[in-house]
Order: sequence, then C-alpha cells, then structure tokens
Amino acid sequence: MLYRENGQFKTSYRADQQIFPILQDRVAIALLVAFAVLGVPMLADDYIFRAILIPFVIMSLAALGVNILVGYCGQISLGSGAFMAVGAYGAYNFFVRVPDMPLIPALLLGGLCATCFGILFGLPSLRVKGLYLAVATLAAQFFSDWMFLRIKWLTNDSSSGSVSVNELQVFGLPIESALSKYWFCLGVLVVMAVLAKNLVRGAIGREWMAIRDMDVAAAVIGIRPMYAKLSAFAVSSFIVGVAGGLWAFVYLGSWEPAAFSVEISFRLLFMVIIGGLGSIMGAFFGAAFIVVMPIALNQFLPALMGLFGIEISTAGVSHAELMIFGGLIVWFLIVEPHGLAKLWSIGKQKLRLWPFPH
Repeated sequence: MLYRENGQFKTSYRADQQIFPILQDRVAIALLVAFAVLGVPMLADDYIFRAILIPFVIMSLAALGVNILVGYCGQISLGSGAFMAVGAYGAYNFFVRVPDMPLIPALLLGGLCATCFGILFGLPSLRVKGLYLAVATLAAQFFSDWMFLRIKWLTNDSSSGSVSVNELQVFGLPIESALSKYWFCLGVLVVMAVLAKNLVRGAIGREWMAIRDMDVAAAVIGIRPMYAKLSAFAVSSFIVGVAGGLWAFVYLGSWEPAAFSVEISFRLLFMVIIGGLGSIMGAFFGAAFIVVMPIALNQFLPALMGLFGIEISTAGVSHAELMIFGGLIVWFLIVEPHGLAKLWSIGKQKLRLWPFPH
C-alpha cells in the first residue's frame, strides 16, 4: 500500500509530465541521491572509492551515452572505446595547451571533439545497419589507436602515447583525494543523467525511437533519418567523450591509447544489454553488474571455496571469475532479455497493485 498514486491529482500539464510523476518516486530518488552524496562517504574507505565507486560512476555515464545510441536509436556501435579515447585526449590537449584552462571546460571541449569524431563514423549508418554498421564503428577503434600512437602532436610529443595530468582543480578546490574525485564524478553523472532523461522524453527522443522501431515508417511520417541518426551519434559520443575524460583525468591520472581498447567497447555494450536497452536506469544497473560483480567474485570466491576445504590459487580465482561472470551474463539474457531495468519495472508495477491479485 506504500507505492500508490491514489489521491495524487495533477492540475497542470507540466505536473503530469514530470520525470517522476509519483511522489514516492521523487522521495526515493531524493533519498538515494542524498545517500550517495552524504551517506556513502561515511561508510566507504579509499579502496572502495578507487576500486569500485569511482569506476562505477564513470562507467555509468559512459553506458548512459551508449544506451542513447544503441537502446533508443537502435544503431549498434562497437567504437565506444574510441570515443572515450578521443574525449580523453581532446580534453588533455585543451588542458595542457591553453593557459589556465579549467577542468570542466576542458572535459566539455573533449566531449565536443568526441562528438565530431562520432558524427564522422556515424555517416555509414545512413547506408548500412546491423552487423555492417557494427564493423564500420569498429573501424573507429583501430583508427583512434593508430592516430594516438602515430600523430605525436595529439599526445604532446610523447613517443609511446602515454600522458598524465596532475593538480586538478574545480572552482579553486583541489580534486586530489578519493572523496573529492567521487563527488566530482557523481555531480557530472547526475547532471548528464537528468539532461539525457529530458532529451529522450522530448521530440528528438521520440524520433530516435521511431527510427529504432522502423526507419522506413519513420521516414514516411516525416522524420528525417539522417538528422535522427547523426544526432543520436552526436549526443552519445559527447556523453561517452566526457566519460572518457573523467576516466583518464580522475580515475587513471596517466594513460596511454591501450587504456581505451576494444575491450572497453564490449564492456559498455554488455552493460547496456544487461541493464536494459532504451532505459536510463538500465545504464546504472548494467554498470553496477559489470563493475561490481567481478570484484565481488574475486573477494568472496576463495572464502566460499575454503568452506568446502578446497584451496584455490590466484590464477584459478581469475579463471573461475571469468567463467562465472560469463555464465551469469548468459543466464540473465535468457531469464530476462530486456535487462535488469525490466525486472525493476515489473517489480514497481506489482507494488502498485499489491495486495490485490494481478
């Protein structure tokens, strides 16, 4: 009986179109954000921040960008790692070449560099789709690896492509401790998530979903496929580029092109598929599953095997972790192919009807 909208009357169109129209949802999200900002720092130590929370927040942002392209517009992409790399190196060049360049504008300009790169490699989507588009976007990955290894100017004349940043500040406040890095990444994630949620609820979001469902029918009713597809590539690449800048500047500190390999592209795609295609909430569920699950298995598997008197080596833990992790991915896709966000939606719907039969 706690999750009901009975008696919550909407007296205006604006109130009816709220992101969270049910009061309980608004309260729950407010409490969740407050806990993330104030509660988590009281419970977590530096290891938790650096190993779990900061990667989770940044990967959630990257998965959010990929979900806009893959989930909402239906354009499969395997070049997300390349867009992250362009965002990271673009932000780095603005940061080190422009005197007194603030961190936030550098990250946003890096995102714009990723936007241009994404539009360039999104042009094949106007002619091809499906597996052919995946191969075309995969070319962005190999091109970015070559570009940052061979064009020395992009890496500030570094022979190996390895660069580093230090003494990060935001509004004069240093971003050095694990807590300050977590707060900064969380703030960027919240702002981007709200903007993305409003974007997909608007006219351009409906155009993306129409292209995803049936592009020929969308073109017949007046939607321009070129504009819809390229705008999805642009918005997605911008968000992924900003996430790449955060990954490089805040999480890694020093990096090279191998830090944005094709493995990251596949991980982001898995996050979107497991979390739920076409769902903002699915980006968070998928990132939590991909980031937290391997660490949890690595920590608890030896203890679990020890209860049965079985001693397992470090290499054995690594192999078992990969096998269990892969098996869980397959199991989730079989049980709920629409992702964890669909399970969350079903649970909320059942709560709205409980305790009556449904």
